[in-house]
Amino acid sequence: MRVLIVSDTHSNHANLKKVLKMERPRDLLIHLGDSEGCESYIEEIAECPVEIVSGNCDFFSSLSQEKILEIGKYKVMITHGHYYNVNVGIEDIKKEALGRGCDIVMFGHTHRPFLDYSRNLIVLNPGSMSYPRQEGKCPSYAVMEIDENGEAHFKLNYVKRGL
Repeated sequence: MRVLIVSDTHSNHANLKKVLKMERPRDLLIHLGDSEGCESYIEEIAECPVEIVSGNCDFFSSLSQEKILEIGKYKVMITHGHYYNVNVGIEDIKKEALGRGCDIVMFGHTHRPFLDYSRNLIVLNPGSMSYPRQEGKCPSYAVMEIDENGEAHFKLNYVKRGL
């Protein structure tokens, strides 16, 4: 199984379109919030099932604030992250995910890619597709692959300029 994970597109889909062309095949697209009302458009262009949660910029959205997904043998919590103060640290979101019995937590909001393999929890932020804030400010996303043994592997990827 191959899962494409993005966040913080903020109605700017140029990089998302590039990534959708490059990252094939895919079985699922996860969007971690701040789609800014474009969830129907994202579902239309994804060419696979889509899971989207609301972010702090998804005003008047009927999207869920968070979801618990089963991906292979993993219980995965997806959320935008702003309700867990992820701008100041990940302890609150880790505590919540572990309290819910999750193996993986995915969030956005900070616009900075992050991947941590803690002892009992994998923590992932794919960064932002539109307005990256990390050094170098390169748009980023993540890919989760489940291998033949059912184990998850993650890779943070960057959208090269001029592609």
